[in-house]
Amino acid sequence: MLNLLSILNYATVDRLEIEFQPGMSVITGETGAGKSIILGALGLALGDRADKTVVRSGVNKTDICAEFDTSNIEEANRWLQENDLALDDSRNCILRRVVNADGRSKGYINDSSVTMANLKTLGEMLLDIHSQHEHQSLLQRLTHQRLLDEFSVDKKFRDKLLSTFKQWQQNFREMNRLSNQSEEYSAQTQLLAYQLSELDELKLGENEVTSLEAEFKNLNSADETLSGVSTALSLCREDEDHSVLSLVHSALVALRELPTKTSRIDAIIGLLESSEIQLGEAVTDLSSFQDEFESNPERLEQVNMRLNDLHTIARKHKVKPAELIKITADLRAQLSRFQNSDEELEKLSANDGLLRAQYAAIAKKISEQRNKGAKKLANQINKQLQELEMPHARLEVSLAAKEGSDPSINGLETIEFLVSTNPGQDPKPLAKIASGGELSRISLAIQVITAQTSQIPSLVFDEVDVGIGGGVAIVVGELLRGLGEKTQVLCVTHQAQVAGQGHHHFFVSKQSDKQSTLTHIEELKGERLVKEIARMLGGNDFSEESLAHAEKMMALN
Repeated sequence: MLNLLSILNYATVDRLEIEFQPGMSVITGETGAGKSIILGALGLALGDRADKTVVRSGVNKTDICAEFDTSNIEEANRWLQENDLALDDSRNCILRRVVNADGRSKGYINDSSVTMANLKTLGEMLLDIHSQHEHQSLLQRLTHQRLLDEFSVDKKFRDKLLSTFKQWQQNFREMNRLSNQSEEYSAQTQLLAYQLSELDELKLGENEVTSLEAEFKNLNSADETLSGVSTALSLCREDEDHSVLSLVHSALVALRELPTKTSRIDAIIGLLESSEIQLGEAVTDLSSFQDEFESNPERLEQVNMRLNDLHTIARKHKVKPAELIKITADLRAQLSRFQNSDEELEKLSANDGLLRAQYAAIAKKISEQRNKGAKKLANQINKQLQELEMPHARLEVSLAAKEGSDPSINGLETIEFLVSTNPGQDPKPLAKIASGGELSRISLAIQVITAQTSQIPSLVFDEVDVGIGGGVAIVVGELLRGLGEKTQVLCVTHQAQVAGQGHHHFFVSKQSDKQSTLTHIEELKGERLVKEIARMLGGNDFSEESLAHAEKMMALN
């Protein structure tokens, strides 16, 4: 239920806060006072499109908040929980819309920023707006289907049909994609097979590239290495007169022959002895290295050729040689997918059959409920038309099987409302049979009946009584008041007969000066309410008769 609507700087509204109650709330006022502005602001809070024209002149933004009680709306509470938008320990929900002067806008649910799609999705669970403009939508078959399904089809079946259709549609698209791309896959498979064959011929080992590059570097510098080792040996060998080893040995002999030795000299002798031992070991290792190490031009050529092959293939794939192993694995996986496309196509084809069967079973149940509900809905609307002084009018709900065998988002049949307004006249589509006044009454009858089965707790009727007066207007008022006993109803009207039926009454007025025009709203009670009903009956020139008539009209409630 809508508890509160707060409007700041919207159109001709400076600041408004409207508290709504259960039952039927009527909104009246003179033409141009701003009644529709109230509903326009509410529509913005629910995700309607906005532009900069909604921002009151001279300010930088419009701010609209709508607070709802969601205590008894399981679908809305579940959606809020699933989207992490629910308030802690609260069954209230606040929808907010901010529109800047440049036309940009932001939406919020419980102070969390959301998309306009989010606002619309939640808004459709909280409030349903019926307006005179729905006459146009009533000329469309999809509207007829929606109304019949809401009236007669179990929601769990509708949700299951939609879910199954989407699964089938996705599966069908993928199946067609694979089928249509078979030739392309064939060509790609040949290319991948060739590339993999070329890579497999390399038989590239793990870390082989790094190892080969190190080996190439060593082999390529073999002569320089041998020359350096030879020089080092000649400088260190013991049999050389001026080698490092012979010089160290001579130094030791000189120190050992000293007539007296201090502890410091002894320490130096120890260091030289250690150096002599290490130099001897180094000479041995160098000599062994020299004997074992040899220049290998043939191996160098082999390594060089191998590296050239690896670099050539790497350039083809625009990668470094070390990345060839990863490229090979990626290409092999891709080839596997292509080669398995036929198998995947078979799986998709089998799944297509299963989803079609599942869809058909659900659609059949929906069709059964539609056929039963169509008669019931038509009977109730026709009864309502009688009360709206259309005694000869007759509405039928036509169900025609759809062409084609593929699943459809709307089920197995197309649905259309057919109407006959004169005796002996065959029922025909609304657009071909109904005049403007007749369409208005038919629309109202349909809206009132279908609204009774709505799961939405708040209903708005925006001037649905246009073109209706007298006794018919009284009936309309009674219908809307009856709805107000079951759910919250907001009604914008110019008809006194309708306004007099309200549980609550709000009056919209406009005040102007040289600088600005502002819209105000106030709840009317007592004498002021009687005067407003009288004004709607006979204008501002109140008479005892008009006031008495207004009091009598209200006393009937």
